[in-house]
Formats: sequence, C-alpha cells, structure tokens
Amino acid sequence: MLVTGQIMEAVMSGRYDTDKLAVIITQTGGGCRATNYISLIRKGAGLGGLPHIPVIALSFKDLGESNPGFKITPGLARRLAYGCIFGDILMKCVYRMRPYEIKKGSTDRLHRKWEKICIDFVSGKHLSHTRFKQICRTIIHDFDRLPIDENLKKPKVGIVGEILVKFLPAANNHLAELLEQEGAEAVVPDLTDFMCYCFYNQNFKVEKLGFKKSKATIANLGLRAIDWLRKTANEALEQSRHFTPAADIRDLAKMAAPIVSAGNQTGEGWFLTGEMLELIHSGAPNIVCTQPFACLPNHVVGKGVIKELRRRYPESNIVAIDFDPGASEVNQLNRIKLMLSTANKNLAKELEKESKEDDDIAS
Repeated sequence: MLVTGQIMEAVMSGRYDTDKLAVIITQTGGGCRATNYISLIRKGAGLGGLPHIPVIALSFKDLGESNPGFKITPGLARRLAYGCIFGDILMKCVYRMRPYEIKKGSTDRLHRKWEKICIDFVSGKHLSHTRFKQICRTIIHDFDRLPIDENLKKPKVGIVGEILVKFLPAANNHLAELLEQEGAEAVVPDLTDFMCYCFYNQNFKVEKLGFKKSKATIANLGLRAIDWLRKTANEALEQSRHFTPAADIRDLAKMAAPIVSAGNQTGEGWFLTGEMLELIHSGAPNIVCTQPFACLPNHVVGKGVIKELRRRYPESNIVAIDFDPGASEVNQLNRIKLMLSTANKNLAKELEKESKEDDDIAS
C-alpha cells in the first residue's frame, strides 16, 4: 500500500509527463507480499485514469511479465551495479561520521557533493571502470578525513529486517536519524549483501532441492563479479581509520548455520540471522529488527531467533519493531528508547571496565 500510494502521489502531482512515464519496481519473486505490488500498482493507475503507464518488474526470476521495449542490457546492469556500490559506500560513511562530526552539517554537505558526482558518473554516456575505482577510493578518503570528535563514544545500533523497511526512511519513520537524535550511531548493512544472498541461495537449491547445476554455476559467477566490483572499495575501507570492509556472504552463512538452516530462504530468511550475528561480532550488539506487520517470513525468522541469540550472546540487545501504516509511532519510539537505555548502560559498564584496566596497567 505504501509503495503504491507513493507512486500514485508522484504521478498525480503533475510533476511528470505521464505519456513518458514508466514505473520500475524491483522484485525478489519469492513468498512475499511485494510480489503482488505489480498488479496493485497497475490497478491503482487504471483507477486513477492512467492505465497506459507501463509497470516493469525488475527481478532475477521469471514472473511471467512482458515488458516490450525494456531490456536489461549489460550496460544497464553495469550502471545498476555501480550505483548500488556507490550507495553502500555513502551510507556507510555518512552513518559512521555524522554522529561525531565537529562542524554541524559537514557530513551531509560532503554527502551531497559525492552524491552528485556519483549520479553524473552513472548517468553519463561513457563508463570507465578506472574512474569508478577512483571515485570509490576518493569518497572513502574524503569522509575518513572529516573532522570528528575521536574521544566521543556512542552506542552502535544495527538496523536489520525486511529490505524495504530497513532502507527506506519513509517506511521506517527515519529510523537512522532518530537513533542519531537519541545519541546513538546507526549501523546499516550494505544493500549489495542482499544481492549476494540471492545468488548464494542457489547453491542450497542445487545441493538439496535438485535444481539444475547451471543455476549454482551462474550464481557463483555472479558472486565473483560482485567481489571483483567491491574489491577496490573494500581495500580502501580496510586501510581507512574509521570504516570496515563489507561483510562476505559466505561468512554470514557460516555464522547463521548453527541457528537456522540455509533452507530458510523466503524473504530475508537465514540472511537476517547472519546480519545480526555480523553486527554482534563487529561491536554493534544493539539491534533494531524492522518488520512490516504483514511480512510473515520476517516475523518468523526475525523474532524466532532473538531468544537464541540472547542465550548465545548475553551482551546482545535486540528489539523487533513493527512498521506499518496502522502502527503507533509513540509505541515504536518508546520501545526504541528502552533499547537505547539498555545500550547506554552497557556502554557505560564497558567504558568503566576499560578505564579500570588502563589504571591497572599504568600502576
């Protein structure tokens, strides 16, 4: 409903020439309510007097959709990949530096500068992989040099959950900004990781479910391509003072294996558990698991593993929050503040322990 409403609001605003407008929506094609969005958007457009607007499903799976005149060419796929990696880098840099910036607004200004450069590059006529690598390195270098308060310590709060609600501020009531306002640092895993998860799942399907071996072969080639595209950024992140490289999907799968089967592939499936474990191991044990009210797979896997994660990792501080049009924002805020209260207490104990250890070493 949220997606359909946003698209129709944009169409009806008069800002676009409806004769030249098309709607593109990404789809996993799995057991998800989002798989029904295509028909709902078309129905909404028809009821709004705009039945001629094409609705294009962008998916790795064959959804039986016919979109004449639209093809995912190698050039378009390359632009999409570059754009996704740029977005992940910017998100990682902004969320890491903004809570500690000395000059208010400096992070956002640097973000706007690089956002424009990235958009101009991706939408330009000629793509240069050398230039792509240069942009990746320079973004990380510029943000790494941004003046911040190095002595300030804030609790790190990971954001995981259903892919739309996790990344779209309009769907999660600007959760990252809320966490920053409440004195925390937001940590959001890369969007590219979800693409890796979709590729990696083909191995289980071939080994356990009798799928064609070619599916796993193609998927693993896709993983290698993503690793190659991310290599420059990961190297720069590794060498930086403030950032960490992207997670490896194979490591996430190994971490999640003792808790959930790799066969849990509907929605975020085992990947959700892997992301939470990665956050815990990387110093962000405080986690908000964002969940749309009607996303059954996310509720089953997300809420289902929290108890086991708390048993294995007593320091973990996880809260599941429902984000839906009918959900109470006050209730969401109160639960987030309760989680942050625990996070601040745990951070104070950790800092006190470190201070005592330093005193013992000094004496």
